[in-house]
Amino acid sequence: MAELGTLYLVATPIGNLGDMTERALATLRAVPHVAAEDTRRTRGLLSHFGITGKELTTLDANASERAVARVVGFLTAGDSVAFVTDAGTPGVSDPGRALVNAAVAAGVPVTSLPGASAVTTAVALSGLVGGPFLFLGFLPRQGSGRKELVERVARETLPVVLFEAPHRIADTLKDLAAVCPERDAVVCRELSKLHEEALRGSLRDLAAVEREWLGEIVLVLGEAAERPVAGSSDEEIRHRARALVESGASVRAVADHLAEITGRSRREVYGLVLEVKDGA
Repeated sequence: MAELGTLYLVATPIGNLGDMTERALATLRAVPHVAAEDTRRTRGLLSHFGITGKELTTLDANASERAVARVVGFLTAGDSVAFVTDAGTPGVSDPGRALVNAAVAAGVPVTSLPGASAVTTAVALSGLVGGPFLFLGFLPRQGSGRKELVERVARETLPVVLFEAPHRIADTLKDLAAVCPERDAVVCRELSKLHEEALRGSLRDLAAVEREWLGEIVLVLGEAAERPVAGSSDEEIRHRARALVESGASVRAVADHLAEITGRSRREVYGLVLEVKDGA
């Protein structure tokens, strides 16, 4: 039986090509196959760094099971594969989940190379995040799904990070300002690029800005105060904890947060959060 190849999830620059890591370049040079969200864009990236002779396969968000299986076939035959998206880290509001799950199911080793991410770049730049935060990706464009998520943001006390398209950011700022106008926010635009910008203010102030929005945008909302709700039930705490744990927050951070807003003892809350973590 042939030795299995390795699936490498390779982060690519979100704007500045100087952010490509040496390890990412070494991996792209070493593997025979590159799966890409957009092969044209990836071919340009490889050409910029003088990398040639790679077999490129398209694997975007709409990739069929057959396309995913083809890439897994390379891996089970012993060839390693690098997977890249158009910008940033695969799987972070980008394609990647289906391929990773299929590779894991086939027993293929999977590793993720650290690198550029618009989420962490914006979080650091904003100055509004000091611990756990909630990343929601893109809001639905319209309908009940959008309304429900906007209302969820309004109820959320943790900092919130959103992606948004330039032609929709004005409407998103107005929708959010309607439910939490005083909340601090930062519109991070064109991160790592020549015209990088961080526009700061309350959601009300930002929604009132009249300008043409251009480029890739990450919106960071600061934490919001919540009055203690004494007597929250165990099940309510487990429900709150589940979403926070699934977002990647640590048990200790979640317990501290929920103990503060529910009025329950930290020891009791820690035990409930630990149950949720172990169950997950």
